[in-house]
Amino acid sequence: MVPKSEHRFIRLNLITIIVTLVLILAGAVVRSTGSGMGCPDWPKCFDQYVPPTSADQLPAGYKEKYVAGRTAKNEKFAKLLDKMGKSNLADSIRHDQTITVPENFNVAKTWTEYINRLTGAFTGFLLLGLTILSFQYRKKAKRIIVLSLLNLVVVGFQAWLGSIVVSTNLLAWIVTVHMLLALVILAILVYTYYYASRIYRDYTVIISKVVWLKVLLLVAILLSVAQITLGTEVREAIDAISKSLLYQERATWVGKIGQTFSYHRDLAIFVVVVNIFIYQFVMDKFGGKATELRLGNSIIVVLLIQIASGLILSNFALPPFAQVIHLVFSTVLFTLQFYLYLLVYRTNTYNQ
Repeated sequence: MVPKSEHRFIRLNLITIIVTLVLILAGAVVRSTGSGMGCPDWPKCFDQYVPPTSADQLPAGYKEKYVAGRTAKNEKFAKLLDKMGKSNLADSIRHDQTITVPENFNVAKTWTEYINRLTGAFTGFLLLGLTILSFQYRKKAKRIIVLSLLNLVVVGFQAWLGSIVVSTNLLAWIVTVHMLLALVILAILVYTYYYASRIYRDYTVIISKVVWLKVLLLVAILLSVAQITLGTEVREAIDAISKSLLYQERATWVGKIGQTFSYHRDLAIFVVVVNIFIYQFVMDKFGGKATELRLGNSIIVVLLIQIASGLILSNFALPPFAQVIHLVFSTVLFTLQFYLYLLVYRTNTYNQ
């Protein structure tokens, strides 16, 4: 029987996982609609906690002010990169002329980005609450406290990195790191949820060993991370191409990406094959209403959505709704695979 206090932690952990996925959804909408610079400053938006709804509410001289602020922040960031031995990256930031181009006010983009930030702030408060509740495990599961504290630190760093994303005008590699950190946050949340919910449960026992299933799941997780990284790079290439073509000739953008898109497409085939093998293993070894089987079914559904959205993106000129679906369900796939791996990793067999 799980104590009520621990049940609250488990429930809040699950809610935080869902809200984190919603945050990724909000970020995907921002990315697909080009709203990343809808708020040119951070953490406020046009120097306001509630952003403007019309141009006459904008602060005087806001364009020059925010360009100057971005330039100053980027110089500090460049100096940090210099100290880390990344002088080439530092110089690329210093000489990036797009940073000096002021953003025009667009109320739709401003509020899209603002909602994204509100969702991020709400997620941060949930993680803080989760960390406070984790201290009830100080006698029986200290790793939950350590991981919850670690996640709070990662989220703090993620928030700072978000400010750098804004100041560098969506610099490509920083956007990629920002996305990968979101996966780290998700992975920690999934693990603490799994560990806390399994303290009072016996491990699943099956007849045959699942060594190959564990290996395949680990490979699938790594492939998902690689696919998300490649997908982010594809999106960065699309951004560069669309700007060079003044956002015209949309149907030609995919054909101009080059090898990055080919790698992303070809690796997707490998991802599908690996996950089909995983599903077959799960079908063979887990029956009835086993959580593992339900996760396997969910993975197949998510894969089908990924395939459909990928085909729509590549054949129908990258519609924004498909971009959002593709990104969000890639993180859902990663989440399901990681949770299934945790369950299978702790599975016992009769012949051990």
